[in-house]
Amino acid sequence: MTVRIPVSAEVLRWAVDRAGWSEDALRGRFPRFEGWLVADPAPTLKQLQAFAHAVHVPFGYLMLPAPPQEPLPIPDFRTRSNERREELSPDLRDTIYACQRRQAWYRDFALSHGLGEVALVGSASIGDPVEPVAERIRETIGFGMERRSAFKSWEAAFRQLIDLIEDAGVLVSVNGIVGANTHRVLDPDEFGGFALVDQYAPLIFVNAADTKAAQIFTIVHELAHIAAGESALSDAGVDRSDHDEHELWCNRVAAEILVPRATLPAAFRGVTDTAELQRLAALYRVSTLVVLSRLHDIQLIGWDEYRARYRDELSRVREFARKAKEGNSGGDFYKTQPLRLGRRFARAVVADTRGGGTTYGEAYRLLGTAKPETFGRLTVELGVA
Repeated sequence: MTVRIPVSAEVLRWAVDRAGWSEDALRGRFPRFEGWLVADPAPTLKQLQAFAHAVHVPFGYLMLPAPPQEPLPIPDFRTRSNERREELSPDLRDTIYACQRRQAWYRDFALSHGLGEVALVGSASIGDPVEPVAERIRETIGFGMERRSAFKSWEAAFRQLIDLIEDAGVLVSVNGIVGANTHRVLDPDEFGGFALVDQYAPLIFVNAADTKAAQIFTIVHELAHIAAGESALSDAGVDRSDHDEHELWCNRVAAEILVPRATLPAAFRGVTDTAELQRLAALYRVSTLVVLSRLHDIQLIGWDEYRARYRDELSRVREFARKAKEGNSGGDFYKTQPLRLGRRFARAVVADTRGGGTTYGEAYRLLGTAKPETFGRLTVELGVA
């Protein structure tokens, strides 16, 4: 006899809305859903398990009489049209939870190995003068103009910037999917990144589904949140129209770190054509969009010129990113996974496992693998002896 499980219609609808599914997508995957709403017939256990898996909802939630309250895991500073967004997609929520688990593990690792507190955490406060804070952060991570000149491009500078931030004690994860699941792509329109503050294990997550141009600004923006000693979920990109004092301050600090106010007027040749933007981008090792935004910040160009040029440049950058993505096969897992996890974190897991502090089963879970062979190859890629 088939056992069927009646489920609250309100909970079922909540699960679909939470997953962001359209009616067409719902009918395509679960054609009997309308019948479930009125228990005609109710879903079977197997059907309900499949539904929970598809919408990324814990199975137990479906047994509740009403939708559960899901508190925000970290402060949400994202805004759209002056309205704060309250709901998180399952992909974003699961990404935050995964990073919190990694952070908790690393904090224990740091304490057990006698690692000190990270000096950058809480070294500033929201509202502090921007230029001294930016200079202090630049010096702490070693991202001055002299250091940048050694990089061939701003993309290369971004890769090095990740290493510099991790060398300063901050964990950095850059990923465009949930874990290693290529079927769960993160939405760059939903968020650009987030910061998880901790004295021993501060963590920055950057949404790699966003353009490279946006990512370099996002990572420094989240670093400003770490310096302010606060966790935060942020919007994407340099062109944020934020109204929250925390986000405005972090935007200004990030812009000053990347393109110092004191140097730009003398460097700018007075025109904003593509050649000049690319020249300045090469000089500061940032994206052309960051250059444009900074030119407007410092009032070297007006609002109308900024908006017109920004639209054109954004279209050019997105088209370039689209073509690059079309030619990208997804990359080598053994090279991308350490970046997704964060090299500092992944190296610590491998070293602690080899030293007997972490079980291999726990290490596999933390590193997103299930095979000894994969663990071994990741160890080689990470350069852990």
